[in-house]
Amino acid sequence: MSTVQISASDVNKLRQQTGAGMMDCKKALTETNGDFEAAIDYLRKKGAKVAASRQDRESNEGVVIARTSEDGKRGVIIELNCETDFVAKNAEFVAFGNEIANAAVQANPKSLEELNALEIDVENARVKISDATVDKTGKIGEKIGVSKYEVLEGEKVVAYIHGNYRLAVLVALNKAATGADEAGKDVAMQIAAMNPVAVDKDGVDSTTIERELAIAKDQIRAEGKPEEMVEKIAAGKLNKFYKDSTLLNQEFVKDSSKNVSQFLDTVEKGLTVTAFKRVALGA
Repeated sequence: MSTVQISASDVNKLRQQTGAGMMDCKKALTETNGDFEAAIDYLRKKGAKVAASRQDRESNEGVVIARTSEDGKRGVIIELNCETDFVAKNAEFVAFGNEIANAAVQANPKSLEELNALEIDVENARVKISDATVDKTGKIGEKIGVSKYEVLEGEKVVAYIHGNYRLAVLVALNKAATGADEAGKDVAMQIAAMNPVAVDKDGVDSTTIERELAIAKDQIRAEGKPEEMVEKIAAGKLNKFYKDSTLLNQEFVKDSSKNVSQFLDTVEKGLTVTAFKRVALGA
């Protein structure tokens, strides 16, 4: 046990540097004879122990954050999870998520593993994101971690965050037209609300098409329609599926007289969506 006198100002200084609780800071300084560097290591080890003890906990709350690069040609989405809604709404937790998203935009990691290896500023020090989440776990007492990371590139990428950080969308347009930012946001809101399966029918995977056709045929037969009509009616139902479930063919939510493709054409002839990403919290 330390014989060094630990002052209240020392405790407060360590608390400001690490964000740990007052009693934890006092104990860390006491255990390390007032050595600040050793006290910081002590607190980080404590955080690692807390993180290890909570590995089996569910962390389905958190924030989903979308961000684009300065040139508007690349966007990222990160999902940072915690255990409770109370922590998810905490300003410090949201700021931590934004810090991770900013690092992702600047460094352009190719995977979640590469993202976790990036360094960010934490209390005037450069710390790997993976270590920073462990530190947060120790401080907050909840399992913290980045669970999803998506990247989208295009001639013009627009980001949108919906529902208090519970859902985020990236939309890539084929050109940076006048009004593209506003149009891109409108389309992103459409994606958030309608959850399309693909940009257009060419983007729908064969498994989904086969499933939709099989369901349609079963329904038609159950209605007692003649077998020779089944294929034709099923094809009509598949076209209805494309209209309802692929982005460019969907009825535009802000103007039902147009589909999304027609809306974009009114912004600039030939303007269209090349890709999108949609991440919902816990999904």
